[in-house]
Amino acid sequence: MSTTRADRTAIRRHTLSRPVALAIEDDVIRRDRTFFDYGCGRGDDLLRLRKMGISVSGWDPAFFPDEERAPADVVNLGYVVNVVEDPDERIVVLAAAWQLARKVFIVSARLDWEAADAAIDFQGDGIVTGKRTFQKFFTQQELRTWIERVLHRHPVAAAPGIFYVFRDEAEAQSFAAHRVSRRRRPPDADECRAVLADHHESIEPLVAFVTERGRLPVAGELPTAPRLRQAFGSPARAFSLLRRATGTDRWDRIRDERRADVLVYLALAAFPKRPRFGALPDPLRHDIRAFFGSYKAGCAAANALLFSAGDPRAVDRACRDAGVGKLLPHALYVHHTAVGHLPPVLRVYEGCARQLAGAVDGLTLVKLFRRRPRVSYLAYDDFDRVAHPALKSTVVADLKGLDLHHRDYTRSANPPVLHRKELFVAADHPACERFARLTAREDRLGLLDATSGIGTRAGWLAVLARRGVSIRGHRVVRDVTDSTTRGEPRVAPGAAGAPAG
Repeated sequence: MSTTRADRTAIRRHTLSRPVALAIEDDVIRRDRTFFDYGCGRGDDLLRLRKMGISVSGWDPAFFPDEERAPADVVNLGYVVNVVEDPDERIVVLAAAWQLARKVFIVSARLDWEAADAAIDFQGDGIVTGKRTFQKFFTQQELRTWIERVLHRHPVAAAPGIFYVFRDEAEAQSFAAHRVSRRRRPPDADECRAVLADHHESIEPLVAFVTERGRLPVAGELPTAPRLRQAFGSPARAFSLLRRATGTDRWDRIRDERRADVLVYLALAAFPKRPRFGALPDPLRHDIRAFFGSYKAGCAAANALLFSAGDPRAVDRACRDAGVGKLLPHALYVHHTAVGHLPPVLRVYEGCARQLAGAVDGLTLVKLFRRRPRVSYLAYDDFDRVAHPALKSTVVADLKGLDLHHRDYTRSANPPVLHRKELFVAADHPACERFARLTAREDRLGLLDATSGIGTRAGWLAVLARRGVSIRGHRVVRDVTDSTTRGEPRVAPGAAGAPAG
């Protein structure tokens, strides 16, 4: 790999790079796996990962040219291909790094929306920056297609500009299924223990298993099964007693939720092509049999759901009937934690966009367009802490054009702002009641009456100033003129009539 100009792009980081941090969040990088950084720059990621107890190594043509390029479970090619000027050499670098990856290959590159502030001249298929370095900027789909063409493997979008390539198809499908799985809470642990107090050490793993998978374990899946058979005759008998004692409704709900998760996974697995049933991980195959009887039946149900997700009328109807989120004439807005509460058709609709975009950094709200194939991912200031957060950025996934569009609001003097936050979250969000109390107080004071004027920070602050109030935390307080409050900021970034994006 040529070092001409490329060594100037190595950034000294004080935190983990975005691809590495994301791979840790996704459990791709973990302590039981080795890690190799191909083009590691100054080695900042390696230092931090080593402190976390991960076995790491790396190579860089400018900073560590004598290090061995050794195979590892996880190989990272982080923002390397975009600094290679020769397209043929770019292919060689990608293929060489992939050959070292035993389990997962992480590839990242800069996207086209970053080019506007960087270019001073064009060169080949890229640009020359102000630092006289070469940069090739990709679109999300261009990067995906290029990786797939060179490696003959389907890359999975981890985030804008970041892709995972899995060696093992079963691990790829486990990752895909986990990404659409809703987190569930088991029935109260104390209540479960009280039902079968003498056997709680055997029962608790069963409770955790059924909560996660929505079904009973098959042979070999539950380590405590022998003890349950000895005490109750079978795990099924133990669960039957537990189910009757703790109430059947909650367990039925868990089963329905998990069935929906698997159905959404099967619908999205059609892109680019569903794997063979035998290529799926064992737990997922057991799930499919338990919920649908057969893979064929599950795929048929998933195909019908996928067809509905592509029908604007079905999407619009599902938005109106969603029961969660803020419905506006053109879109449904939901907090990212509430996506799992949406009807399956909307989860598949959003899942198609997520397959294109991956995980958007700082994601707060998801905007589901009701009548055109488009999903926006909106990042706001600290949603839970700030009463009326300001919009920082949006990433729009265009499902028709298979492209991403980005807009940055951090330099805006008057960004859009949010209000009525309780409408975006599900009822089980821990701060839902606190948000609702603030909104009720603001409604009583008439602060939200001028919906057309409070959609930006300046408009909201003007309303507060006219009414002589401030927002402190999630409370409305009257302004006073004594020295204890003079000079304090009036409010954190404020409310909005309708979110942007």
